[in-house]
Amino acid sequence: MAEKPGAGPLLDDLLLYRLSRLLAVGGSPVIRLCEGRFGITRREWRVLATLAEHGGDGLGSSQLAEVAQLDRARTSRAIGSLAAKGLISRSQPGGDRRQVMLRLTDAGRAIHDQLFPLVQEINSQLMSVLTPQAARQFDESLARLQAQAEALLPAAADLPKADRRRRAASGV
Repeated sequence: MAEKPGAGPLLDDLLLYRLSRLLAVGGSPVIRLCEGRFGITRREWRVLATLAEHGGDGLGSSQLAEVAQLDRARTSRAIGSLAAKGLISRSQPGGDRRQVMLRLTDAGRAIHDQLFPLVQEINSQLMSVLTPQAARQFDESLARLQAQAEALLPAAADLPKADRRRRAASGV
């Protein structure tokens, strides 16, 4: 992390900023593949991949949101879009309208099976600059950072929720 002489911390000293930049640049090819070749958004890809990995017997929409770490409203929109595209199916076990089980359709599985190796290759290319030992250390560090982020979540509950309308009205 760098500091300019006589200056305080820089934006590049912030882990979340650097991760965001990495995701923006490194994730760009994934977004282009998703949108350009497969006609799905990054969020829809995340839902498809999560269902493929965890949903052999199906997942409920709330469970899917939790596993994919997406808010429920965005997950609901992605589910609706994927269902409209015929990539996932929704069923109501026992006729209970409050519960919806989600599964990949054959078309959704086909997209996942084509796209996953391409995304995996992009990830491999990114990681290729690390030695095997550095890659293991990086993985361990990411796991520790994830655990710490999850431990910080209860404190974030006291922070005000986003209100984009308020910001627009105040001109900030």
